[in-house]
Amino acid sequence: MNLSAITVRPVKPKEEMRFQALMEQHHYLGGLPKIGHTIRYVALWNNHWIALLSFSAAALKCQARDNWIGWEYRHQYGRLHLVANNSRFLILPRWHYKNLATRVLSLCRRRIQQDWITRFEHSLLLLETFVDPSRFVGTIYQAANWQNIGETKGFRRTSKGYSQNQHTPKRIFVLPLHRNARKLLSAPVLEKPYLKGMPKMKLKAEHMRSLPDFFRTITDPRSAQGRRHPLPTVLAIATAAVLCGMRGYKAISDWAQDLSPKARARFRCCYRDGNYRVPSESIIRDVLIRVDPVELDQSLQLWNKQYGTDDQSLAIDGKTMCNAIDEEGRQTHIMSAVGHQSNQCYTQKKWEPCQ
Repeated sequence: MNLSAITVRPVKPKEEMRFQALMEQHHYLGGLPKIGHTIRYVALWNNHWIALLSFSAAALKCQARDNWIGWEYRHQYGRLHLVANNSRFLILPRWHYKNLATRVLSLCRRRIQQDWITRFEHSLLLLETFVDPSRFVGTIYQAANWQNIGETKGFRRTSKGYSQNQHTPKRIFVLPLHRNARKLLSAPVLEKPYLKGMPKMKLKAEHMRSLPDFFRTITDPRSAQGRRHPLPTVLAIATAAVLCGMRGYKAISDWAQDLSPKARARFRCCYRDGNYRVPSESIIRDVLIRVDPVELDQSLQLWNKQYGTDDQSLAIDGKTMCNAIDEEGRQTHIMSAVGHQSNQCYTQKKWEPCQ
């Protein structure tokens, strides 16, 4: 077989069903739905499909990978978009030729950067994959210059978070797409070309459990009748969503709806009919509009005082509120102090210039 005649390209929308059907039929793990940003590839030889690959969103947590990169926990969540996971690789029956798999991986390596930029408008710094040692050794990845950096702990990601029981640990292989990938990913401040969206962080279970306590003393602006969700829970969820990069009531509500049962329990959501219920978009909006901003700011400052100690420096940022005009026609400005390391807003002050 002439390996130089092999080509690789993204799967076309009309080919998605064929791709999934072949994965279901021939891959030992079956098909895989798209996980976050995903590009599926097909390798061809004389217009024959010979191999299938899928690159998806990176694993949320992987201790060996995170230690190898060297990034801090708070940096990790805002930089996972720079890592892609080779979630599936299948050589189709009758096409198992020597060096074919390595050739296909090499061709993907050459084009995935531009494909990712074209489709998702940002580049990648690192590829990762997990190999089950009970079935494979990972020889093809090593031959394609991927590095074996350790093993997982054996916990699998599920629809409700992570599995309770450990399974067979998998070997972790990575392939840097930039010679300084580790340095860029672990830098205190991410370089401009790799920034995407608003600053955000990943909350630990400790953060989720502690947030409601800081809002206990805030006056509830709602009438006692018909309250479905405790005020500290609503404010804690809204605060956590903003820390994780959400902006706007709908985005906060969508983030809340995606919370796992464990996360909902940590926020002390009300429990009814066997499920933890999160506040709706209308409830979140009503509370945030009516709650006392001074009390809310004081509570947030107390939380930052306890959990924002990792910041070594602060940035002062100012915003003009375009539609916020007082009775005398003066425009309102907001000054914010933001931590460099955590990207958290420590405090905000409203300022109305004198005329």
